[in-house]
Amino acid sequence: MFKHTFYTVLFFLILTAVSFSQSDDAEIVIDSSVVILNVSVQDSTGKPVTDLPKSLFTVFEDGVAQKIDYFSASETPFAAVILLDTSGSMEERVSLARAAALQFIDKLRSSDVAAIYRFDSVIQEVQSFSNARDAVESIYELKSKGMTRLNDAIYKAAADLSRRPEKRRAIIVLSDGQDTMSGRSAEKALKAALDAEALIYTVDMSPIGDARRAQNQAPLKYFAEKSGGTFISTPGGAALRDAFRKIAEDLGVQYTITYSPTNSVKNGKWRTIEVRIARPNLRIRTRPGYFAEKQ
Repeated sequence: MFKHTFYTVLFFLILTAVSFSQSDDAEIVIDSSVVILNVSVQDSTGKPVTDLPKSLFTVFEDGVAQKIDYFSASETPFAAVILLDTSGSMEERVSLARAAALQFIDKLRSSDVAAIYRFDSVIQEVQSFSNARDAVESIYELKSKGMTRLNDAIYKAAADLSRRPEKRRAIIVLSDGQDTMSGRSAEKALKAALDAEALIYTVDMSPIGDARRAQNQAPLKYFAEKSGGTFISTPGGAALRDAFRKIAEDLGVQYTITYSPTNSVKNGKWRTIEVRIARPNLRIRTRPGYFAEKQ
């Protein structure tokens, strides 16, 4: 009787794990027939430039000019997921990360929405997508514990954002960069974000003077640079609050561009993207490319 019960339970656990893995990996639906770009433009002093007409923009994919189908300036709403690292290595900095997240929420416009997730050995939704300025009470109860699933958290955020109607999407990561438990690679997490048309903004929460700080920063820089977001290295305090204010402003004043690629081959290969503006002395930031749909 015991043996029969044991194998029944074991079979159920295996079946549950397989079902979870398959549904989890199938969360993001890719449609490479339309590419969405969120483009930040700044002048030589770093000030956002928001009054440029569509006629000044040209988009190239693998060096081939593309026809812009849709163009929108600064007032497009955005959806963001804030990922708070609450693993054991963040013990002394969870409260600082929480304060920064609340600073970002306070800058939301009425048309913007944000969700908050915590991640350590598990990934848990703290607050669902909302434009409310007041966070739920449970955010003040967050404690550090366990391992770190950074890559899995980014993948989960990308999957949830892929189902949002907003064309501007962002993942904001507050972490010390130490991934110790993810089942997915950084490359797979990045691909999920690119497929979801989401920029990744990463904030380094590792302590100043940590011998491993440069090593831990590497994955955070990777996610930001490859997705078209920004990496922020700050000791905290006023500098961290200012950084989050700038992220909210950056998302609010971007240009949104869509195009239908002239290359319709579904080979899963990387395609480079370049945006040019017919006006000198401007700095342009957007994602550098995407992976084509694979047949």
